[in-house]
Amino acid sequence: MQIIRDFEALAAARKTLKQSGESLALVPTMGALHAGHLALAEEAGKRAGKVAASIFVNPLQFNDPADLERYPREEEADLAKLEAAGVDLVWLPSAADLYPQGFATSIRVAGVSERWEGEARPGHFDGVATIVAKLLIAVAPEIALFGEKDFQQLAVIRRLVADLGLAVEIVGVETVRDGDGLALSSRNAFLSAEDRQRALALPRALQSARNQIASGEPVGRALAAAKQSLVDAGFLKIDYFALIDAATLEPLSEPAGEMRLIAAATIGGTRLIDNVAVK
Repeated sequence: MQIIRDFEALAAARKTLKQSGESLALVPTMGALHAGHLALAEEAGKRAGKVAASIFVNPLQFNDPADLERYPREEEADLAKLEAAGVDLVWLPSAADLYPQGFATSIRVAGVSERWEGEARPGHFDGVATIVAKLLIAVAPEIALFGEKDFQQLAVIRRLVADLGLAVEIVGVETVRDGDGLALSSRNAFLSAEDRQRALALPRALQSARNQIASGEPVGRALAAAKQSLVDAGFLKIDYFALIDAATLEPLSEPAGEMRLIAAATIGGTRLIDNVAVK
């Protein structure tokens, strides 16, 4: 596995990979890797001859400097996991490389970025869109894979790629969960043992609301019950718990077409997001 830290070495490695004639897939990450990231790498290996991953904690997508500072960084362990997963190349750029002095460009994706996480974390998706565009341009993969746990992020990236005409297929990979149902996230490491147990109320609320809506329960009543269950479990703040159109991300008051239930809530100081498909 090649470990690359600068643009010059990346360009040389990319050229060699392209000369092999095999397709290239990219798995962008911010490190602190778990089974969800490795599922992306596994799927990438099924879809392309070569797999690249990036590790970069992107400062542009953090609203709170303290949150950026405490984000887990586990480079040695991450590299070992990626090598075991069969990744061919890992790019670890620095902030100075990606955002050199005088950097003044930002990408904003309107529409799908404006509600939900966009309201709760102003500027977050501008940072996501900017870094993803830079990674895709630098690595030039045929395929890039992202987890469905960050469902709105996936929608933003798909819109970005379509609007800029980037020659890359964006693949969403189903959320990976622990055996008890909690969606895997690097932020789960911040949960105390007690909060980890209470956090299970989030996937359970989503599942309950999905079942109620599927059985004909009014959407408003199902959402209200789900929010109350989170309050009862000790969630300190609920940013949103909504039924949305899976394509436009607009809220739905009645079932229609392809849908998602999405939620973001804070337990014990740790903010968690999750979603489930609704049929």
